[in-house]
Amino acid sequence: MAKAFSVKDLRFKYPSAAEDTIKGINFDVEEGEIFGLLGPSGAGKSTTQKILVKLLADYRGSVKYFGQDLKALGPAFYEEIGVGFEMPVHFSKLTALENMEFFAGFYKRTADIQELMERVGLWEHRHRKVGEFSKGMKVRLNFVRALLNRPRVLFLDEPTNGLDPKNARILKDMIAEYRKQGGTVFLTTHLMNDVEQLCDRVAFCVAGQLVEISAPRDLKLKYGKREVKVEYRTNGTLASAVFPLDGIGFNEDFGRLLQTQQVETIHSGETSLEEIFIIVTGVELDEHADPVD
Repeated sequence: MAKAFSVKDLRFKYPSAAEDTIKGINFDVEEGEIFGLLGPSGAGKSTTQKILVKLLADYRGSVKYFGQDLKALGPAFYEEIGVGFEMPVHFSKLTALENMEFFAGFYKRTADIQELMERVGLWEHRHRKVGEFSKGMKVRLNFVRALLNRPRVLFLDEPTNGLDPKNARILKDMIAEYRKQGGTVFLTTHLMNDVEQLCDRVAFCVAGQLVEISAPRDLKLKYGKREVKVEYRTNGTLASAVFPLDGIGFNEDFGRLLQTQQVETIHSGETSLEEIFIIVTGVELDEHADPVD
C-alpha cells in the first residue's frame, strides 16, 4: 500500500504563540486505512489536520501526499480530498439541495447527491432551508458535503458528535464502506466508541507531540490486565473471583468454579480505549454530547 501522508519532524508555531504548537511529530497514514488522531483539547490535533488540508502553510518539516511535497501541490489537491469540520458551515437561507448543488459545482467529478442524502435520511427534507434544520440534520448534511467530490482522502472532525445512535450508526457504516472501497480516512474525535469501531490505527497527541501510535487492539493488549474475572451466585449472593489468563485452560480452581457455581458473567482484563486515553494523555474524556437530531 502507498502512503497517503508521510509526515516527518512536523513543527508549527502560531504568530502570537510563545512556543511551537506542533513539536516535531512523525507519522504515516497508509492508503486505505482509517487513521485516528486523538488527544485532549489544545494538544495540536486541529492544527495538524489544518496543515494536512493546506489551510496552514507556514510549517517546518516535511509533509508528503502520495509521495509529493504538500507545499508544491496546487488547486487540484482539493479535488482529491473531502473535509467535514466539526462545526457545519452552510448557507442557511438556501435549501439543503441548493447547498449541495452549489458546493458540487466546485468539483470536476461529483457523487450522486440524491443517493447520499437518502442514505443519511435528508432527501425528504431537501427543499427545506438549512436554517430550519436541527443540529443533527446539519451534521448529516455536512457529512454529505464532505463526500460530494468522491474524495480519495476524507478528513473528518467529530463526524458523529450530536447524533442519536441510529444516525451515528448510518454515518459510521458509510465511513466503513468508504474505506472498504479503498478510501483513506483521517479522523479526529473524542468519542472512543467511534475510534474502536472504525480506526485501524490511532495516534495520541499530547502537548504537540505524539506519545503513542498503534492499533486499538494492540493498545488494549498493552494496557490491559491478563486476567479473567468471573461473577457468580453462591447461596443467593453475588461473588467474584479473578484468575490469571495465562494457562487458564489448566487452572483447576477456574474449571471447578465453572462446573459447580451459577456463573453470571465472565470478563477478560481488557481495558477500554477511554481508560487508555486517560493513561496515555493524563486527561479524562468528556464524552457527554447531547443528541440533537
